[in-house]
Amino acid sequence: MVTELGHFALILAFLVACVQAVVPMIGASRRLPGWMAVAEPAATAQLLLVAGSFAALTHAFIVSDFSLRLVVLNSHSAKPLLYKISGVWGNHEGSMLLWVLILALFGAMAAWFGGNLPPTLRARVLSVQAMVGVAFYAFILWTSNPFLRLETPPFDGQDLNPLLQDPGLAFHPPFLYLGYVGLSICFSFAVAALIEGRVDAAWGRWVRPWTLLSWVMLTIGIALGSWWAYYELGWGGFWFWDPVENASFMPWLLAAALLHSAIVVEKREALKSWTILLAILAFGFSLIGTFIVRSGVLTSVHAFATDPERGVFILAILVIFTGGALTLYAARAGIMQAKGVFGVVSRESALVANNILLAVACFVVFVGTLWPLVAEMAFDRKLSVGAPFFNMAFTPFMVILGLLLPLGSLLGWKRGKVGRAMRQLAPALALAVAVGALFWTMQTGRSLLGPIGMFLGTWLICGAVIDILSKLGQSRDLRRLARLPRADWGRVVAHAGLGVTMAGIAGLMAWQEEDIRAASLNEPFTVGAYEITLLDVQRIQGPNWFADQGEVSVRKADGQGGEIAHLYPQKRTYPVAKMPTTEAAIDYRFLRDIYVVLGDRQQDGGWTMRVYVKPLANWIWGGAFLMALGGALSLSDRRFRVAAGARKAAPAKGVPAE
Repeated sequence: MVTELGHFALILAFLVACVQAVVPMIGASRRLPGWMAVAEPAATAQLLLVAGSFAALTHAFIVSDFSLRLVVLNSHSAKPLLYKISGVWGNHEGSMLLWVLILALFGAMAAWFGGNLPPTLRARVLSVQAMVGVAFYAFILWTSNPFLRLETPPFDGQDLNPLLQDPGLAFHPPFLYLGYVGLSICFSFAVAALIEGRVDAAWGRWVRPWTLLSWVMLTIGIALGSWWAYYELGWGGFWFWDPVENASFMPWLLAAALLHSAIVVEKREALKSWTILLAILAFGFSLIGTFIVRSGVLTSVHAFATDPERGVFILAILVIFTGGALTLYAARAGIMQAKGVFGVVSRESALVANNILLAVACFVVFVGTLWPLVAEMAFDRKLSVGAPFFNMAFTPFMVILGLLLPLGSLLGWKRGKVGRAMRQLAPALALAVAVGALFWTMQTGRSLLGPIGMFLGTWLICGAVIDILSKLGQSRDLRRLARLPRADWGRVVAHAGLGVTMAGIAGLMAWQEEDIRAASLNEPFTVGAYEITLLDVQRIQGPNWFADQGEVSVRKADGQGGEIAHLYPQKRTYPVAKMPTTEAAIDYRFLRDIYVVLGDRQQDGGWTMRVYVKPLANWIWGGAFLMALGGALSLSDRRFRVAAGARKAAPAKGVPAE
């Protein structure tokens, strides 16, 4: 009964979305207040209905309702509760239901918090958002229905993919979807502004919070996915340049560009055309990512589906919405004339450079991701584009971006002076050069990657500190820091976080040490500065798996001090799914990780082991969460809440604008 109610609620949500897509748009074009007012209750009703549908599917997974086909394929009665719940979105159909839930959530939030938007713009935003919803509801109901019943239910299910039975993968997809599905509201604002014929400073203020929220969630989602790949897959890396990884990274790059571009629209009423284009492309790349994950055109360990019918449907959605928006963009180009004028040396120019670097970096990732498909279709050649290409082609743009960020933050609006900004940054530059030289000396002439990464990290972190201290003016009263706007704090924390991540990536890639061997029990061996001993291997039983678990002792190779860590790597087997997984054991420290993986038993009684010493590994994710924290601080600033600019743009008579 609950399942049928969930299916019925999904159909009703589709019908409500159809009404929301049509009625408010007609009302806005004809200035009919009653018709426009339909948008807000419709958005709320749509969210409640799709939330009820999602809750019904979740209930089916929790109670192990094996009359439901999706539960049979992705669950098992012995699975822990957390993974029964995460199994709801650990598959194609359930993840698409999560997609439309988040799509409806952002539409409802725009209705709830958009009270100060002009009525016609609000109606059009909610209408466009509902149009996107209509397309995805149709996709789910016609090709990916999660509520299909089985005529003869089996006794138990086939279990969820064991790689997905992990806390990191329980939380990674919801955050990721909140990010790149959240970009749909930026797309809706862009299309509504083009229809409205209004792109001004107020529009820049309205779109910034939504972009910031999406970017923060996408940052957390990507960081969680990277961390999961690091500790769960057992290969010791944090990023593989896999097509599905790139599918989330490309919208992140464009969202970062959109975030900075919207600042120029708000402050100077410049870059209007470019900002609208970024809003369209950011969501367009989210749709491209959806197509990559679910069409089967590119091979990936993360891919959900390989059904050509589904791929064609998503491709049609991509073409209709992105192509339609770009056509509208071309037709309305005349309304987006820039008003603000700024010099070549100015903060505006620095933000333009920021946008160019991020956009070109995104294009590089896009070409590298799709080139194997193009080569196979056009030249009948099987090609693989891997990490060497991406590292060589992508890294230079990030290095230049890192060099420019502190300088751009200190330049003045409209006209700036490079000399003045560099004088302020002189201590940061001196310290960064000293740190880079120190690491170059310590590593005795190895790759430049490590010293350059440490230079950039120090430059960005110290530049952020100088940026916030520059807000004190001549007074140098540190108590003023507590009164600074949260947006200022958010900017410097995010920029410092980027510096921490850059330093972590460079340190890990430049100075990692690796050892692969067949280890015998109680025979120590040395990896870098550490002595590793495999003490024992035992067979253990989990709730729905069994494993060979090693017991590993870690000490200093010089014999000074006692044991540093006692680690328990596992090689698990899930009997229902008939699939093994590797559970790495990691000793996390501030400056390094010791990473141990247990392999297969050898004929002589030993065990295959891989041991890595990974310098600064945790800095990668620490920096990412600092970036997210910076975005959250900015989002909490009163000035950047939805439609805050409306009050400033149109104050009441006799009341000065804030």
